[in-house]
Amino acid sequence: MQQTILAIAGRPGLYKLVSRGKANLIVEALDETHRRIPAFATDRVTSLADITMFTESEDLPLGTILARVRDKEGAKKSSLNWRKASAKELQDYFASVVPDFDRDRVHNSDIKKLLQWYNILIAAGITDFEDSMSETEGDNIADRDDAAAQPAGNAEKKEEAEQESK
Repeated sequence: MQQTILAIAGRPGLYKLVSRGKANLIVEALDETHRRIPAFATDRVTSLADITMFTESEDLPLGTILARVRDKEGAKKSSLNWRKASAKELQDYFASVVPDFDRDRVHNSDIKKLLQWYNILIAAGITDFEDSMSETEGDNIADRDDAAAQPAGNAEKKEEAEQESK
């Protein structure tokens, strides 16, 4: 999922990161208003890519769960009206998406928030919920970071040792 989709505690909806200032972020609402507002350091801003949900085995990233909902709904808005759904309907719907979710730690309000966010993202035309970076690209970035972290002398010694072995 894109790192630029944000949730801000105390503010409804989702926001897209537009710009960064010295002491704040400029975000744009993903609703029909597209209004831009500042998010300050005192606001609790969370990227959707950093959120996971509890399961019986491993915690699942939110992007994976949203992708499962998208596949179930055919990239259309949720068929379940999260505002009027009973607790049993919410639990059954979520169990069809994530069968092994932790029923003790995933609350009905969490499921409602997930469906609300899913509908907002679909309405905004965002349907690519998984990370676009492949594992090999991630490995290459890690290799470059390791090489950059090494002192120059160590890198030169490593090159000399490789040349001597040839």
